[in-house]
Amino acid sequence: MKYTATYLGDFIQGRFHPVSKPDGSFKDISPADLNDLVMTVPFSHAHVDVAVDSAKKAFLGWARLSQEERNQYLLRLKETFETMKDEMAEAICRDTGKPKWEGLSEASALVNKIDITLRYSLDLVREERIPNALPQVDGVIRHKPRGVMAVIGPFNFPAHLPNGHIIPALAAGNTVVFKPSEQTPYVGQMMAKAFEKSEFPEGVFNMIQGDGETGRKIVIHDKVDGILFTGSYEVGLKIKQETMAHYWKLLALEMGGKNATVVWADADMDKAIYETLVGAYMTSGQRCSCTSRVIVHPSLAEEFTERFYQAAKRLTIGHWSENPFMGPLINAAAVEKYVRFQEIANRESCENLMRGKQLDLKHKGYYVTPSIHLVKKFDPNSVYQKSEIFGPNVAIYQSKDFDETLKIVNSTGFGLVMALFSKDEALYKRALLEARVGLLNWNRTTNGASSRLPFGGMDKSGNDRPSAHYAIQYCTVPVSSLEDPTGFDATKILPGIPPEALQK
Repeated sequence: MKYTATYLGDFIQGRFHPVSKPDGSFKDISPADLNDLVMTVPFSHAHVDVAVDSAKKAFLGWARLSQEERNQYLLRLKETFETMKDEMAEAICRDTGKPKWEGLSEASALVNKIDITLRYSLDLVREERIPNALPQVDGVIRHKPRGVMAVIGPFNFPAHLPNGHIIPALAAGNTVVFKPSEQTPYVGQMMAKAFEKSEFPEGVFNMIQGDGETGRKIVIHDKVDGILFTGSYEVGLKIKQETMAHYWKLLALEMGGKNATVVWADADMDKAIYETLVGAYMTSGQRCSCTSRVIVHPSLAEEFTERFYQAAKRLTIGHWSENPFMGPLINAAAVEKYVRFQEIANRESCENLMRGKQLDLKHKGYYVTPSIHLVKKFDPNSVYQKSEIFGPNVAIYQSKDFDETLKIVNSTGFGLVMALFSKDEALYKRALLEARVGLLNWNRTTNGASSRLPFGGMDKSGNDRPSAHYAIQYCTVPVSSLEDPTGFDATKILPGIPPEALQK
């Protein structure tokens, strides 16, 4: 398992280009084993112009292909993803530290995204004819591609989440410049290898490795027509600020979450505990949809808290090859932040029921234990209660009033997911209207979205450009046409235009 991969360079115009004059380099070391050097990555800022120019040059040729012709390339990519599934899963595990079962699940999602896009999502942008949109004039609604789309990928789902932008962008006729996270460059290289094997036309898909400045240069490039981003609120805000004067650019920003699960008095306790455990601690809490806060009805609070605590203590943590439930955090900075927030919670009068700490395991990596804090008093100004930690921490509240519960749900400024465990449909319908979230799950955890549904949040969690099923919409521009097959009718000339003015 320990081997250093060969760095192939940036993927531009259908082939890998090694970096001859690097602006810098970084080491890709597995967070699951600090002795596992995955790859050393030199990068060149000069390659940004080359990649964007390549995508721009390829755009019209790709856009002019019929939908069926583009679909054939994507179906070939689907076959490649199938054959590379195990190799891709191992790359995901080494780069992120995810357990083997989770890496394989992500690799499988690459295949499913192509199926769902071609079978279902394209229906959202099908041509539509409107007879007599005006008297005796038909209307037509069509969707055309935007141009060059920059995809800025995250580390937590280094293949699946970029792929969720890339596939609809290509299906709609756009070309792509993809920058992987510098935490997961090996997965980025594997994605490019899949496109190379699938023999897409030159320049349709490009991949650039690099640092934050590389990403900035892509984002501000004049020839980029859209930016499809998944990551933190802070980076999303910076992208927004950097492109304020770029009025032509489409921004689809999927950002963070501080998600709440509500466990009401009539909840199925076994289900609520299991689903919340998965929601809070899967991927070591490194999902934008993870459960950060649990608001429990006081009648269930003692039993829920004790059982949840006992279950959390028994979760297995370890190297991805051992197939535990939890792997490591992504890097040392993430561990430092996680541990620091334990102290912030304590300082802000939250009871430490289960302390999160760094672990010293057989494989030296960034492993931490899950943590639980009991919130004695809701405080909308609390740093701990409103900050996204991006680690395996849960704050447990008590509330017997649903108005107060919704106030807690809406208090953080984020608005991605809420989960409600209750048999009361009236409460669910209230939450649908009053909870400021883009996803609301009923008797289901906050984690685990479907690509058949839109995915996006409100407020600090997004900018009203939901992804997943709806991604195809932000990858296109709707074009309205009035199509008039009739000849000129002189009897319908408007007042004030003399008929002789139109004569030869």
